[in-house]
Amino acid sequence: MDYTDKKIVVVGAGKSGIAAVNLLRKEGADVVLYDANTKLESGELMDKTGNSDNVDIVFGEFPEELLWQCDLLVLSPGVPTDLDYIKKIKEANVPVWGEAELGYRFSKGRLAAITGTNGKTTTTSLLGEIAASQFESVFVVGNIGTPCTEIADQTRDDSVLVAEMSSFQLESIEEFHPQVSMILNITPDHLNRHHTMENYTAAKANIMRNQTKDETCILNYEDERLRELAKISKAKVVFFSSERELEEGMFLRDGNIIHKADGVETVIINVSEMNIIGKHNHENAMAAVAGAIALGVDLENIRKTLRSFLAVEHRIEYTCTRNGVKYYNDSKGTNPDAAIQAVRAMSTPTILIGGGYDKQSEYDEWIEAFGGKIKHLLLLGQTAEKIALCCDKHGFKDYSFVKDMEEAVNRAHAMALPGEAVLLSPACASWGMFDNYEQRGRIFKDLARKLPE
Repeated sequence: MDYTDKKIVVVGAGKSGIAAVNLLRKEGADVVLYDANTKLESGELMDKTGNSDNVDIVFGEFPEELLWQCDLLVLSPGVPTDLDYIKKIKEANVPVWGEAELGYRFSKGRLAAITGTNGKTTTTSLLGEIAASQFESVFVVGNIGTPCTEIADQTRDDSVLVAEMSSFQLESIEEFHPQVSMILNITPDHLNRHHTMENYTAAKANIMRNQTKDETCILNYEDERLRELAKISKAKVVFFSSERELEEGMFLRDGNIIHKADGVETVIINVSEMNIIGKHNHENAMAAVAGAIALGVDLENIRKTLRSFLAVEHRIEYTCTRNGVKYYNDSKGTNPDAAIQAVRAMSTPTILIGGGYDKQSEYDEWIEAFGGKIKHLLLLGQTAEKIALCCDKHGFKDYSFVKDMEEAVNRAHAMALPGEAVLLSPACASWGMFDNYEQRGRIFKDLARKLPE
């Protein structure tokens, strides 16, 4: 598409939307930045878009005239695709792309794309570091924090892009085409947006939709949904498993991560040599190794990076020790399945801080996973009562309510004994009390580090 003088509407004035606007205006497009939030400051947004003459900013209700003037609609990830004005634009056969699709179309080089309900940030970060140990031009983009549109014009033919992809981003792709795709797991999440597990699964499966037989799709063998998706993949499927030895793929044996291909077994590393803990992180490492092998990274570079890699911020992140009690920040545990993995990673009695925004999740499996390990559960946020009722149903009575994070950390400090742990792993989104999970995690860390010795 020639973007010169095309009328392009970018929906959503967050980081992804601003990056999309800036990319499009460089191409000479006539851009409208639209956001329904009337509390935003147009002057601040104009500064972020370079005060360009070919950018207009519109707040509030979507203008009817834009429906008929628009040549392309670009959606930020947080914008639902079933809004009335978006449906009307689609009915008029106007292209509707996600910001990730736009970034893909402008970028060069090879693409490895990672999705999954849980683990994708750790896996993306790890694969990005492994790739950077061998290749000169590597970009880690997507849901992890840097929009693809922000760096697309910096890429070149020998670049490697490692992209974390959310279901929100994947539901609005068309030509998005990774040479290496990866789905780590699929468990219930974001059903307030996708409504059904079938819709959610279909969005995740889009990551492999445009692949060919010469490319690679990496899947978790222990996820039944992914074994079914493997049957429709046009790419070569590489499975990984933490529960069994596979005839082909990645698996664990006696603590060793093993890669088996064409009947030949190669020991990659023993998990004791890595700095990330828990079975879920061993799965993340296996997936990243499979992706690195598909990209052609040398084994020694893979091993070196696995030994040096540290946990990503907000994912079972060791924060500090106070009075013999270790504090862990797992603010990225925004759904029950992620929070289950964090509980399983704890090896001592633990005070757990949970609760937050309600994404219509169920908490039964999370509470069942406590297994005598959770000494007390401190509940805050919109879901506190809902989780408490679920605790009662399962006979777990060691919970209480707190009004905010400061009270939660202080109460945990008073309860925990030397040798125990305090874990923030909310099983819920952060909205309502915090801007995002990053802010929630950093507030927890600041409060923990200020506790008296």
